Amino acid sequence: MDHNINEQKLIEACLLAGKILMKSGAETYRVEDTMMRMAAAFGFNESQSFVTPTGIIFSLEGSDPSQFVRISERGTDLEKITKVNHISRSMADGVLNMNDAFLALKELEKVNLSFPIWLQIVAAAIASGSFLIMFKGIWADYVPALIVSGIGFSTFLTIHYHAKVKFFAEFSASFIIGLLGLLAVNYGWGHQLDLIVIASVMPLVPGLLITNAIRDLMAGHFVSGLSKGAEAFLTALAIGAGVAVVYSLWL
Repeated sequence: MDHNINEQKLIEACLLAGKILMKSGAETYRVEDTMMRMAAAFGFNESQSFVTPTGIIFSLEGSDPSQFVRISERGTDLEKITKVNHISRSMADGVLNMNDAFLALKELEKVNLSFPIWLQIVAAAIASGSFLIMFKGIWADYVPALIVSGIGFSTFLTIHYHAKVKFFAEFSASFIIGLLGLLAVNYGWGHQLDLIVIASVMPLVPGLLITNAIRDLMAGHFVSGLSKGAEAFLTALAIGAGVAVVYSLWL
């Protein structure tokens, strides 16, 4: 009876680790590998896992039935990915037993490791200004790009928090960026409209999603790779559409 209870707890721990990884932006093969290594650390070398961006199916060797967990939200949190990997390695090395690992994962799921909102906005603004210079823009447009990007990224975070409509936050933020960039140039505060707008939308570009889609395809995870690629394409389309609406209305 105790063995069955331990099996159930191990399945829950593996599913929880996979859930945290997927919600934090990990690659599909990393999620499957981590779950299977955690199971192998306790003698289950033939565990089976199937991971998609919206759900995880997992079963131990000889256990019936398989269990499923749904992934409703996904973001980017590399620190959580690192901590889950550390926990799984500690289990494999015998440093953590199953109960301690499960408790550590439960605590990790609850904690918010994201940087403060104001710091995210400042970082996005500085990154956009740096992109402007990298794209061979002029230093006179550095501050306009800084401010336009900061307001645009603030819009993105605000709408993403209050509205759960997919891609609407990216569209609205890029619309605001295009509008503010246009106003800055029209009033003589900015000079190169195209570079200001391009640099300002860079923090919205789904770079990690595109990278993970390619890596999943190369690893043979075609379902996850194609779905992540489609999501990245639609995100980029929403960003481009927001800027295009501004240009079509006012230029």
